[in-house]
Amino acid sequence: MTCAACATRIEKVLNRLPGVQAGVNLAAERAQVTLSGETAPEAVVEAIRKAGFDVPRADLELSISGMTCAACAARLEKVLNRLPGVEAAVNFANERAVLHYQPGLLSPQAAIAAVEKAGFGAIEAGLDIREQERARHAEAWRRDLRQFWIAALLTLPLAAQMPAMLGGWTGDAHHDLIPRWLQLLLATPVQFWIGARFYRGAWSALRGGGANMDVLVALGTSMAWLFSTLVTLLGMHEQHVYFEASAVIITLVLLGKLMEARAKARTGAALDALMRLQPKMARIERDGEVVEVPVATVRPGDLVIVRPGDAVPVDGVVESGRSALNEAMLTGESLPVDKAAGDKVFAATLNGEGLLRCRATGVGASTLLAGIIRMVAQAQGSKAPVQRLADRIAAVFVPVVVAVALFTLAGWWLWSGDFAQALINAVAVLVIACPCALGLATPTAIMVGTGQGARAGMLVKNAEALELAEKVKVLAVDKTGTLTRGEPAVSDLLPATGWTPAALLEAAAALEQGSAHPIAQAVVARARTEGLALQPVEAVQNFGGKGLAGQVGGRTVLAGTPAFLLERGVVLPPGFCDELAAAGRTLVAVAVDQGFAGVLGVADQVREDSARAVARLQARGIRVVMLTGDHEATAAAIAAQVGITDYRAGVLPGDKAAAVKALGAEGVRVGMAGDGINDAPALAAADVSFAIGVGADVAVEAADITLVRNSLDGVADAIDLSRATLAKIRQNLFFAFIYNVLGIPLAALGFLNPVVAGAAMAMSSVSVVSNSLLLRRWRAGR
Repeated sequence: MTCAACATRIEKVLNRLPGVQAGVNLAAERAQVTLSGETAPEAVVEAIRKAGFDVPRADLELSISGMTCAACAARLEKVLNRLPGVEAAVNFANERAVLHYQPGLLSPQAAIAAVEKAGFGAIEAGLDIREQERARHAEAWRRDLRQFWIAALLTLPLAAQMPAMLGGWTGDAHHDLIPRWLQLLLATPVQFWIGARFYRGAWSALRGGGANMDVLVALGTSMAWLFSTLVTLLGMHEQHVYFEASAVIITLVLLGKLMEARAKARTGAALDALMRLQPKMARIERDGEVVEVPVATVRPGDLVIVRPGDAVPVDGVVESGRSALNEAMLTGESLPVDKAAGDKVFAATLNGEGLLRCRATGVGASTLLAGIIRMVAQAQGSKAPVQRLADRIAAVFVPVVVAVALFTLAGWWLWSGDFAQALINAVAVLVIACPCALGLATPTAIMVGTGQGARAGMLVKNAEALELAEKVKVLAVDKTGTLTRGEPAVSDLLPATGWTPAALLEAAAALEQGSAHPIAQAVVARARTEGLALQPVEAVQNFGGKGLAGQVGGRTVLAGTPAFLLERGVVLPPGFCDELAAAGRTLVAVAVDQGFAGVLGVADQVREDSARAVARLQARGIRVVMLTGDHEATAAAIAAQVGITDYRAGVLPGDKAAAVKALGAEGVRVGMAGDGINDAPALAAADVSFAIGVGADVAVEAADITLVRNSLDGVADAIDLSRATLAKIRQNLFFAFIYNVLGIPLAALGFLNPVVAGAAMAMSSVSVVSNSLLLRRWRAGR
């Protein structure tokens, strides 16, 4: 594909197939195809090839285990060659299988599964598809660079005589600095050897029933070369020749394509960086020994050893050891995260100074990193609604330009009687027009924007979500797990007369230490944090959600609701608990030997950054509404702490979706931020949904935008990123439209010569891609 017209034509060809929905991204060089079963994948590939394009094949090298003779290799080769679109060769001597296959019809995982089904073992030994693409692009870059320098050397003598001609292509035709026969010899290889790519592209486009930028370049330069050749061969010395125009245009366009390719490669740098994070080797414990093996051979349940300074090779759970891990590559959070037994670790995160023994839970495609890579690739290949106008224009762009060029040729010839002048103006029209800029305006910005988001721990599901995020005016947020940590903790210690806070906490924690209730665990955790030694508890009685009773150190201890203590005959001072109750705390009243000891206040702790995040959102004109199932007092207390004035208390999980729809009925775009689990119906009801912290469970596709780190700050960052990306898209579309709106009329009116027009065309796409690359300066938290 060379321009937006190519992408539009492929899209039309594919969407004409029965049961096919396709979207083509010029910048990413990807077609995303959804099949309903009426059309086979092979037919899609064939349709693309008939349209004059290709779907590059890839190579996969597998290391095979379990073969015992040449017959094993022969049998495995037959199995692999029966897979769709595969040409395979199996070498028994070096225990390798090399597959030449069609991406999209087969994946490396499917090939490995076929080998295992045949009774052998396999791991991927060769480079992955992305590496192959980089190698192919690098080779194409080197080839094009060589051709550019050859074209430049051939064109330089022709360009040397241009300064006197750039003022309007007039002057004495007899004063050529270079003999015309030499000009013909210099210009011809540039036209038909270096420029062969344009003829091939034009032929493929026309054969497929469409037209693209190659048609414009081939037609314009051919007209200039052919006219000049006829003038030279017929000895028409009174006429100018324009060999330098055709040669310089091709050289400049090739230079522009080189610059565009280099810039486009940088738009996918974030995805490449993510893929390079995956460690290649892992140290695992087998039969009492630590061995180093390829990561691809690690299986769930294996015990992985992570040394200080190493990258974690797989997702897992810490079995023993303590350390701090740098998770910035996944979450965007720069501070190390402490890890101990029971904590989760993720592939590609960097271990600190401690040694960790981890049980593998996610390997290969099941890791958080792999899920992030899939989601980023999917988002970068998707198409934003804002691109539809550019697509419609690109579909008719080239035919309209050709018509304008013909009209320019006829008009100038009839008006001036000078065919040469008419021809040159027509050529200028053809080469000034560039649909590439229109086609690259949106996808390059999307690619850079989603890549920056991934680096900051924000995973965008598709381009449409990124576009809609900037339009959010109301954000509904869940309380538990979003504004708060989702874990109860002791927030207040209110001892009775004669008791100290430490003694009150010690008595309550001793009684609660055997309970699995979250509030009991919060009390015990607070006691351990303060270093209290807990006495053993005996004869514990559980009173069904009211409280506990037991013997601690020979004394009877009660802990539970104030009403529970009253039922057991304990006298509470009047109004003792009123202040904590008004603040929305859960109360744990404690009595020892029927004497009131005090009250503990338990609350779900507000995240440190929630208030700042709410303030950032409100500063951007977004109304924040809290939805919670808690009672009014708790909801009011939490809302006040984070600066929210609009909240709904007593909203059950099943009713949150209705609350979101009610907010949307006000005629504004509504976003919903939640933990992606019990908030799923509300997330689905919102125009844009933000799932916070679900990346830890590899549920990276739970919402439109997934925030890997547990912070509402990420929602503000995502909206900022959306606004920055859409601003770049609008700038790009403006540049692309204004370039063509001004350039084509100027060329038709004779104010631009073809060389200047060619240079402008070559730089138009580069300017759009370069503008998109400025998004790489965006940083979260600004």
